[in-house]
Amino acid sequence: MSVLEKIDRSLIVSCQALEGEPLHDSYIMGRMAFAASMGGASGIRANSVKDIQAIKKEVDLPIIGIIKKDLPGSNVFITPTINEVDELYNEGVDIIAFDATNQKRPDGKSFREFFSEVKEKYPDQLFMGDISSLEEGLNAEKAGIDIIAPTLAGYTTYSKGTVPLDLLKELLEKASIPVIAEGNFDTPEKAKKALLLGAHAVVVGSAITRPQLITEKFMQAIEENKKYNQ
Repeated sequence: MSVLEKIDRSLIVSCQALEGEPLHDSYIMGRMAFAASMGGASGIRANSVKDIQAIKKEVDLPIIGIIKKDLPGSNVFITPTINEVDELYNEGVDIIAFDATNQKRPDGKSFREFFSEVKEKYPDQLFMGDISSLEEGLNAEKAGIDIIAPTLAGYTTYSKGTVPLDLLKELLEKASIPVIAEGNFDTPEKAKKALLLGAHAVVVGSAITRPQLITEKFMQAIEENKKYNQ
């Protein structure tokens, strides 16, 4: 069974904790992935080789690998250069994901230039493009990418206000490659709707794996209730 078949019509859980967050620890991310697999997840999205190695010890599920890195002169931080692609490929992840937007990359290359180099070096690897607009998604498809996702909808300066679910609908109508729903699909209802629309799979992250944000949502509701009852 191919990787795409394994994740077809399923849930992928993003197990990530950034530096400074309470769960920033590779062992914890491994256990988080194990908990996700117990709950029925069919795949994991993970950040950094260290976390991926810990996750592989806990689960035997397809992994979408990324490396987040802030580099000067660019807003691209999800697997920004071929150096990060090299690391992920050498670790052996099923899918390598990266920013596929129109933003200038740290090395000054356009996405097309970057991906042409990557695809030539690793012709048999599956690649996923995180995009923020329909144009970017269709450009990524033309470039030869395997999967697209509206992960960065609303996060680029020119996509402010874009609703990921709306962009997902457009991508599903216009693109002919698999589209994975990712980017604020933070309720079971949104995830279900994404799959009903035809998404190949749905990625859920913070709503499952970042307890500090989940707690904040509950606290906001409680504080609003207090104001209402005053």
